[in-house]
Amino acid sequence: MNGDADPCREGFLSSLRDEFLVSRDDARGMIADFHEEMRRGLAGRPSSLSMLPTFAGRPRGTERGRSLFLDLGGTNVRVGQAALDGQGRVELAAVERTVLPRTIMSASATELFDFLAGCVDRFLLERGLDDRRPHDLAFAFSFPLEQSSLLSGRLVNWTKGFTVPGVTGEDVVALLRAALARRGREGIRIAALANDAVGTLAAGSYADPACDLGVILGTGTNACYYERTERIERCRGDVAVGEMIVNVEWGNFDRLRANPWDELLDRSTHNAGRQRLEKMISGMYLGELARLVIVKAAAAGLLLRGANHAAVATPHALTAERLAVAVRSADPAGAVGIEGAAPADGAVVAWICRLVAVRAARLAGAAIAAVISWRDANLERGHVVAIDGSLFERFPGFRENMREMLRELFGPRAAGIEFRRVRDGSGMGAAVVAVVGPRTGGGAGAC
Repeated sequence: MNGDADPCREGFLSSLRDEFLVSRDDARGMIADFHEEMRRGLAGRPSSLSMLPTFAGRPRGTERGRSLFLDLGGTNVRVGQAALDGQGRVELAAVERTVLPRTIMSASATELFDFLAGCVDRFLLERGLDDRRPHDLAFAFSFPLEQSSLLSGRLVNWTKGFTVPGVTGEDVVALLRAALARRGREGIRIAALANDAVGTLAAGSYADPACDLGVILGTGTNACYYERTERIERCRGDVAVGEMIVNVEWGNFDRLRANPWDELLDRSTHNAGRQRLEKMISGMYLGELARLVIVKAAAAGLLLRGANHAAVATPHALTAERLAVAVRSADPAGAVGIEGAAPADGAVVAWICRLVAVRAARLAGAAIAAVISWRDANLERGHVVAIDGSLFERFPGFRENMREMLRELFGPRAAGIEFRRVRDGSGMGAAVVAVVGPRTGGGAGAC
């Protein structure tokens, strides 16, 4: 970036480039640390990677069945009905999406779960399913869960800006069941509990047996994969030999080189010190990272002199969606709400937005490389990665930068790793998990 060839600005931008750099050596170090954290998490020892057993097994692709699903994601609630056709396809018979009011994200536990039960109740009424017959319901709950079976799980901690009191440490299935009962829906049987990453993997592997990793790259980020049950040392009890989906909860990975902007953002969050990787990768935070840089540069007189940048003065005023518009716009500064910026300043704004997003994509690629190489150290077979999320789908260049990271790490072997977009994987996949059933022996297992 030359900007106006201002030495002070050039020095600032050069430092910024170094601060957001993720080199191949950085990525290799991250992978080694990631493997150590995975090992500790699977053994039940303190780790920034929770490595949570889900009790969900691998589908064969031949299962048939039908299930309702309730999907609580970051900003939306979806209720639908999915059918497995026995040939690797999941058909959505109907889906209803409801925007989650921001007030609900910090309301009481009763208010949150009554809202969710109301969404289910409304769906049944509007789709003519209000015959009071029993219905199976898969609950996609996209937050860290300590599961004791496929049918129960206690919330470890909230992420994605949720702060609802009275839920952490509680069984979310029991809370939903009680809310449904308050609606007179005792006949609804909760048949599975899964998060969005688990659902994405289940949907992907139902369609293709080579799919062994599920990744979310949207408002939040997470991954899960199939692990051999004998490697899950933390599990005790009647768990069958074979494979089980393990929820990595990689958003909390903390063995990373944080730059001053990461530290500034982290201090402004309600969960300071946690979700370090998520704060570098996910759509919830990318806009704020770029905004912090832009505002600091403007305050130092290095950028936007004479321009009205009030639109980015408020924390979280800049979203990942606006970043995506800025990097492909002829008027990048205008795309983020800045009026009267000189063309050179607009080019710097676009460069900052792109810099933040490229680092996110390269970190995501390195994290994917870590999980795949944990399963298959020498990449001796092909791997399909099921991915859901707006960053992967819509941010310009995001998947290409992930792919470039894999090529730098694995060389020609990276061609054996395929990214596959799984739309609506959370709800559909939870329905797959419900039909496939638990990965246990004769009981529910215990971990």
